[in-house]
Amino acid sequence: MPGYEFTDIACPYCGETIEVAVDTSGGSQTYIEDCQVCCRPIVMRLIVDEGDDSFDLTASAENDG
Repeated sequence: MPGYEFTDIACPYCGETIEVAVDTSGGSQTYIEDCQVCCRPIVMRLIVDEGDDSFDLTASAENDG
């Protein structure tokens, strides 16, 4: 799939490592994805570097600023 990469993140609620698909074609964005283990909503903050197509994904609990 063009624009998709896979990366592992740790759920901020249960601590389990889960694999998530990251769509870098849309550029930097913030979205919510449910944990595959505990089903709680994780806030994903995606920063895409348009120059070299690298990305940084951070995961936080919904109520964390």
